[in-house]
Amino acid sequence: MPAVSAVAAARPVGAESDRRLPSWWPLAVLIVLAAVLRLATLDQQSFWYDEAFTPVHVLHSGLGATLRGVVHHENTPPLWYLIAWADVRLFGDGALALRLPSALAGVLTVPVVWAIGQQLAGRPIEDRPVTGRRAALIAAAIVAVNPLFVWYSQEARAYGLFVFMSALAMLCFVRALAEPTRGRMAAFAVAGALALLTHYFAVFLLIPMALWLLREHSHRRAALAAVAALVAVGLALLPLISAQGGHGTQWIGRWALSSRLQAIPQYFLTGYSGAPLGHGVELLVALPILAGAALGAWRLSAPPTRAQSAAADPRARDPRPAVASLARMRRGALIALSIAACGVLAPIVLVVFGADYLAPRNLVGAMIPLSVLIAILLAAIDLDPPARQGDEGRFAASALLRPGAALAATIVAAFAVVSVDVDLSPRLQRGNWRDVAGALGAGDGARAITTVELGAAPLDYYLGHLHNLARHSSVRVSEIDETGYAPLRHGAGSAPAPGFHLLARKDVDGLIVYRFVSSVPRLVSEAELRRHVITLAHPEVLVPAGDRNSVTAATTGSLRSQMSSSDENI
Repeated sequence: MPAVSAVAAARPVGAESDRRLPSWWPLAVLIVLAAVLRLATLDQQSFWYDEAFTPVHVLHSGLGATLRGVVHHENTPPLWYLIAWADVRLFGDGALALRLPSALAGVLTVPVVWAIGQQLAGRPIEDRPVTGRRAALIAAAIVAVNPLFVWYSQEARAYGLFVFMSALAMLCFVRALAEPTRGRMAAFAVAGALALLTHYFAVFLLIPMALWLLREHSHRRAALAAVAALVAVGLALLPLISAQGGHGTQWIGRWALSSRLQAIPQYFLTGYSGAPLGHGVELLVALPILAGAALGAWRLSAPPTRAQSAAADPRARDPRPAVASLARMRRGALIALSIAACGVLAPIVLVVFGADYLAPRNLVGAMIPLSVLIAILLAAIDLDPPARQGDEGRFAASALLRPGAALAATIVAAFAVVSVDVDLSPRLQRGNWRDVAGALGAGDGARAITTVELGAAPLDYYLGHLHNLARHSSVRVSEIDETGYAPLRHGAGSAPAPGFHLLARKDVDGLIVYRFVSSVPRLVSEAELRRHVITLAHPEVLVPAGDRNSVTAATTGSLRSQMSSSDENI
């Protein structure tokens, strides 16, 4: 026994720590979790209108034709479409291929946000960067599982890339603010330019970043060059903005402003499709966030405690005052708050001046600094004075019992439950137009399809070679298919024209399909078909491309020119 005791006593102090997991293991776990949530079910959901519109009307075999499609049919900068064009050349235009860039961007956002939290709440070079690690862990966990970020990581549109580029620009900004070297300023300029080339709303995030950099007299000259580069990129985009001319944004003005404002927090709490969950679930998710934000704000605004002042004790492991840690977190919270506030409030202010582009999903980039702000406030709740020698075990043992950590775990768990629920509940998913197309089948060509306008592009994508039947024309068909969302209008299920009878009715996850057939082809007018759409939504009448049964030639112009109120394409 004495020999054993002697060996134990002689064991180096760091021997136990050498057996611990590396410090980066939580980040690795979160990256894997983010990848599983995004990639495992990447092609589970059908394309909805926005996603189907891209391969049907924008992407072409030639790059020049694709860029012209961006100009004439879209309202977004070209970066994502360039990536999508290259992606289609390599992997095809299936759901898995087209959504893969967004999914990878979503996964890569997690380590970027980790680095932002570490930079704003603590410095890696410190002896005790506990607060920085806590904020980094919480921020990255929120981004990994938040249903809004997961949703746009699984959508073949620009929003997932916008989130990543916004996070990357913010990381380069906070690093340039901390150490204003030429290289870091150049990195900020490049990242900011890429964000602008991904989504126009990036400008609302870059403005406060630029102001923070210009505010510091010591590195104002270096900052001026980076800001000037961003201004040049913004000016270069003005001709494209003018040419695009607000295509397809009419639906924004038709959506009540009060409802859009209400949807902004709803999107962050329960995701893009979380409305069916109800306000009760939103409140359950919001309560720990509000409690954590209030406690964290109180903690950061309170004067230094006696315990913090005791950090100056020479026996303390870190003799520097803990007040410096508080000041650092206050500054980090203020930076994140200013960026998030400008990203959300600036578009709201523009509505007052008649520039109404306030779609809640256009604010998804602002949810990155908001997530970082929440993480800093939660980490601040558990801010302790530096540990003295021999106290490390006590602090580690009580880590899980701290209120900030408990609130953070509750928030992340709530987000994760909602994200998983989306995978399990068709009512929370995109409209299942893929199975609607399967129910309709390939058809024999002599048919017409009436649908809500959000179904036009998906049906064209899955059935292929459809176009809108021209106004004031007629078509000779032996089958009429009616599709749309429940609830249905009065009279749905009755024959749309004389001589047709109901062949089948099917409910596809809330999308209703009626199939009517006639023993012989019959002439039906476009007006008659349009009047008989089964829902109250704006109708579309589709016929196979090249159909020679129409009495007058059907137009082959893009569906975009006939849109009036669909929620898409910003």
